[in-house]
Amino acid sequence: MREFSETELLLELEPVVAGELDRHHKVAKEWFPHEYVPWSEGRNYDGLYGGDAWVETDTKIPEEARVSLIVNLLTEDNLPSYHHEIATTLGRDAAWGTWVHRWTAEEGRHGTAIRDYLTVTRAVDPVALERARMVHMSEGFTNSYDGVLASVAYVSFQELATRISHRNTGRASEDPNCERLLARIAADENLHMLFYRNLLNAAFKLAPDQTMRAVTDVVTTFQMPGTGIEGFTRKAMTIANAGIYDLRLHMDDVLQPVLRQWDVFNMKDLGPEGEKAREELSEFLDRLETTASRFVERREARRARQAAGA
Repeated sequence: MREFSETELLLELEPVVAGELDRHHKVAKEWFPHEYVPWSEGRNYDGLYGGDAWVETDTKIPEEARVSLIVNLLTEDNLPSYHHEIATTLGRDAAWGTWVHRWTAEEGRHGTAIRDYLTVTRAVDPVALERARMVHMSEGFTNSYDGVLASVAYVSFQELATRISHRNTGRASEDPNCERLLARIAADENLHMLFYRNLLNAAFKLAPDQTMRAVTDVVTTFQMPGTGIEGFTRKAMTIANAGIYDLRLHMDDVLQPVLRQWDVFNMKDLGPEGEKAREELSEFLDRLETTASRFVERREARRARQAAGA
């Protein structure tokens, strides 16, 4: 089975990119971050304008939701690094370049809107948030995958994971304004996922073995782009224990739906290398299913003990 070079892949898939870009322009809805921020709730912080320093009682948002909001925002903050990585891989010319810049512009709204909301509503400590931003952005972000196929496979899953994280964070906030904002952002993330998912579906038809290998490599090593955030492991555990984003959701709501859409386990035109990659993928998913189920069981048992002791 023929193996395509990176240049060939970019050229062969460019018409698909152009088509998906046209579709995206038709379905994407214009929105404005300032309209989702309750500005009338704001008041001065201590400092130049002589306001009040932030205290935890300023907000009624549960701690788990605040942790998730911070992780989501810091992840969005690294957009300059993401743009560099994706533009380096996909290029800045023709339809590829048009998409890269459009995606970057849409993603840029997310960090703006979330930060404005958090600052105005005093949902989190703005000093701690800014210090965390400086640390995280100073680390930057490096794409863990080489080549267009693995990069597109990664964002197919990552955009959906981000959508789910935003939606569940909004619900966990118990604040209708926060939920409305994050639902709007999640809608953008869903359209981005569709773009990449459809693009990789075309790649499966063009180079099935190479694409299957890319998908397997990504699924078996997947990490969210926010893993570089200081204290991420502890924050991720808080988020998982709250049911905002955990292995069960990752398995059931991210990996399986996208893999089903590509119909990876029913493909008939794979060569030996593609079959090998698919077998690796199947075995990994079996192990992940066991791990996800055990996590949920332990979490439920812990909640039951806490409820009994209350």
